[in-house]
Parts: sequence; C-alpha cells; structure tokens
Amino acid sequence: MSLTIYHNPRCSKSRQTLELIRQAGHEPDIRLYLENKLSAKEIDSLLSKLAFSSARELMRRGEAIYKELGLKTVSDEAILKQAMVDNPKLIERPIVVNGLKACLGRPPENVISLLNS
Repeated sequence: MSLTIYHNPRCSKSRQTLELIRQAGHEPDIRLYLENKLSAKEIDSLLSKLAFSSARELMRRGEAIYKELGLKTVSDEAILKQAMVDNPKLIERPIVVNGLKACLGRPPENVISLLNS
C-alpha cells in the first residue's frame, strides 16, 4: 500500500490523521504542501481521487485569503484552482491518498476506510 498524506504539521487534525495512519501500521509519504506547492494538474488529480465535482469542495472557505480574493462569488474552476496553487493555505487538509482513491482526514477517522481498501 502506497499512502500519501498532504500534511500541515501545525494543524491538529492533520497531526491526528497522521498518527492514526501510523497506529494502523503504515508509514505514509508526507507531502508538506504549504512548502511544496501543488500544481493545477495535481489539484485536478486530487479532485478526481476525492470524487469532488468542484474545486470549491477542496477549499478552506473560512480562511481570510478566501474572502480577500473574493472567491465566494467566483464560479470559474480554473480561477479557483489557480487560487489554491498560489495560496496553498486555501487547500483543505489533511488529504490522504491511497492509489486512485483519496479522502479528507476531517474527522481523522475518515481515513480508516481508505486504509482498508
């Protein structure tokens, strides 16, 4: 099993999800996405693996930058994805990927089904 976690060590849910994965006996690849920004292509791939129909589903809509950029009224998917490329803080976390499937670790227990697939 090849697991990857898109991780922010400052986020308690991200830390809890990583710990849950490790307690299940797995050591995932850790992608510090705030330091190593995702490309638009990588965001597209994550959206597909998460089975999200819109980039907005992957966005942290409570972030100040979301409001500052006026993203609430934007409907263009390319603009939303570019906003996440330019401002990775907008990406919901943590994201755990196992092959062609992914899930958000909010709550951390969401990843259990992914670990068992």
